[in-house]
Amino acid sequence: MASTRQSKKKKKATKYIFVVGGVMSGVGKGVASSSIAKILQARGLTVTAIKIDPYVNVDAGTMNPTEHGECFVLKDGLETDQDMGNYERFLNTDIPGNNYMTTGSIYQAVISKERNLGYGGRNVQVVPDIPAEAIRRIKKAGELASADVVLIEIGGTVGEYENILFIEAIRMMKTETPDDVAVVMVSYLPVPGSVGEMKTKPTQHAARTLGASGVFADIILARAPVPVDQKRKEKIATFCNVRVENVISAPDVESIYDIPLNFEKDNLSDRLCDMLQLSCAKKSDLSDWKRFVSKSKNTKDVVKIAVVGKYFSSGDFVLSDVYISVLEAIKYSAYKLGLKPEITYLSAQDFTDRKNLKNLKKYDGVLVPGGFGSTGIDGKLNVIEYVRKNRIPYFGICYGMQLAVLEFARNVLKKKEASTEEINPKAPDLVVAVMDDQKEKIAKADMGGSMRLGQYPAKLRKGTIVQKAYKKEEVLERHRHRYEVNNAYVAELENAGVIFSGKSPDGRLMEIMELPQELHPFFVGVQFHPELQARPLDPHPLFTTFIKSAYESK
Repeated sequence: MASTRQSKKKKKATKYIFVVGGVMSGVGKGVASSSIAKILQARGLTVTAIKIDPYVNVDAGTMNPTEHGECFVLKDGLETDQDMGNYERFLNTDIPGNNYMTTGSIYQAVISKERNLGYGGRNVQVVPDIPAEAIRRIKKAGELASADVVLIEIGGTVGEYENILFIEAIRMMKTETPDDVAVVMVSYLPVPGSVGEMKTKPTQHAARTLGASGVFADIILARAPVPVDQKRKEKIATFCNVRVENVISAPDVESIYDIPLNFEKDNLSDRLCDMLQLSCAKKSDLSDWKRFVSKSKNTKDVVKIAVVGKYFSSGDFVLSDVYISVLEAIKYSAYKLGLKPEITYLSAQDFTDRKNLKNLKKYDGVLVPGGFGSTGIDGKLNVIEYVRKNRIPYFGICYGMQLAVLEFARNVLKKKEASTEEINPKAPDLVVAVMDDQKEKIAKADMGGSMRLGQYPAKLRKGTIVQKAYKKEEVLERHRHRYEVNNAYVAELENAGVIFSGKSPDGRLMEIMELPQELHPFFVGVQFHPELQARPLDPHPLFTTFIKSAYESK
């Protein structure tokens, strides 16, 4: 009898590329990981990306934004590091919460499993059980995305206590399947001004420190102020145990969006495809990306946008990373319109003094991003009143919408003591109040990962600014908040001219407010965070409409 058994095609092994940092933090591991993911995607591969943060925080929601940068919220509601935003923007795709992990979340999972007898009564140890949980999540990410390649960025720098367990995870995976794992080290080559020569010694030390953990770099991305010359490449190759062609020059660039193109000039995707035996398309297709980069550099007409926030200042330095998604979203929409965005960061505290408000006249549009707490609130309210009365296009996001409603209540409805429950819970008119399902959480101090988080629908009112911008009747946007417009004041606000142009499907939550265009060219506030879904190749329609209005209202 003939055999009915059919030969099954062997599933191709998923490949894993780990990106680690050498010498110092802040040299661009996130954009390097995003760029590597992009150039492999351009070779026809399915790629996903992971960020491992070495903090004991369970998620990024409780991390200090001034120190850590913005909190990026994924579609499924997880609060993550801003690098996850870079991954989504470069790959033009949504990434699930499984792809973000911290030391805290890994330990929490292992302890929970132990409490539920998941280890069968054996002793649970830091090694191998903590790295093993990280490896489980890494492999699950590949499965969820049906990925050919998984990029894994490990936060911090080699040699730190904080990330050593994740370096151990690399060693364990490399030992198990050496042909499926590659390691990229992003290392900085300083050029001391007093010496005038590029120094490779710090990178040599970083490579040796990594090697002491049993992990060796396959590729070194040589970050430096200027391109790395052949002599330094050869020196790094000799002392860091890599082939000279695997030392990739990564100089400072005008824009992070140049990085994938620069990597391809050094044939980085070819090297990775050969190293990991990947079935890559013969030719890289970065045509759409090249058009985007070209447009960003060849725009001439300027649109001036002021972003008024409270997290910009840190001593003598200005930290724009706190609102990085907002700033990038402005750029994408401006480039789409053929405009050059000139973005100025303004501290809300400066506008507590009303004499400074006249400085806003020099800008074509003003944006107030999300935030929490009372710091800078008076300055923001003064800014909102000024731009409303002077017809300067205004875009308020999350807290920026709540404060727009509060300003309107105080100055149009004449409720001078109106406030938000977050700032003054005893105010006589709480036009912004805590959401019903959040009251118990606040009372119990259940504050971590408990806000209204992730993607929710909103129904749009036909003929409004936002409905015309979206060209849809219902949209899905990402949220991160505990407070909402108090429904007790909705009718009064609407009678005075406010249009709630977007509401939750049940009509209970005011998701979008705007003023009629006959009163103001563009005055829109949204309770959600549209910047989280803005992409270089797919700008967000609300940002595009805001920028267009700002330019036309000059």
